[in-house]
Amino acid sequence: MSESSEQYFFNFSFFKIDPKWRWMADLAKEESAKEVENILKNSGIMHRTYSNLGLRDDTDFLIWFAAKTLDEIQKVIEKLYKTVFGKYIIPSKTYLSCTRPSLYVKEQKPHGFLSGSEAKKFVIVYPFTKTREWYLLPQEKRQKIMDEHIEVSRKYPQIILNTTYSFGIHDEDFMLAFEVDEVRDFQDLIMDLRETEVSSYVKNDIPMIVCVQKDIVSLITSLG
Repeated sequence: MSESSEQYFFNFSFFKIDPKWRWMADLAKEESAKEVENILKNSGIMHRTYSNLGLRDDTDFLIWFAAKTLDEIQKVIEKLYKTVFGKYIIPSKTYLSCTRPSLYVKEQKPHGFLSGSEAKKFVIVYPFTKTREWYLLPQEKRQKIMDEHIEVSRKYPQIILNTTYSFGIHDEDFMLAFEVDEVRDFQDLIMDLRETEVSSYVKNDIPMIVCVQKDIVSLITSLG
């Protein structure tokens, strides 16, 4: 089994920065950023870092983790909190999910994150829950509705979708992460999907969080 086909846990950890961080000396900030960078590099798990600065009022940055066990995710976050920078950050949102084969797509492709492909400029992250009525439909009916959904999505090959499952391990059914280089492409996709039948079975698909890809040193430096 290849690495990309193995099952992984995804963790989307969003943080707010304590305003006191901005009063620290610039040299101390640079040293702190390098300390965090070393921890992430040596964590042994896949990760990507993104900025939400100025785009939302409830989060400043995201660290997106992918690991084979929950212990690995907890260990790296524990080390993060023990850094100087870690004393100035507050978790604002945390989502947990795991990879599983899709019930509706015959040709399974590795998630963009796990495939080793280069990160696109943006990722839009949001939890997603369908109604209970959806799960009571016959499988054949659900497949037909999803075929329409999938066909619309194929009009946007420039968008990479990471779909993971949160059933039983978090509050939502799924976690979606769309990787794009142009946010308007994602907006067009969502507007098209609103007109498909499956949208009538959506219970909740908020918040939608736009994240800008940045390496951790640049990200920390940008926080003031």
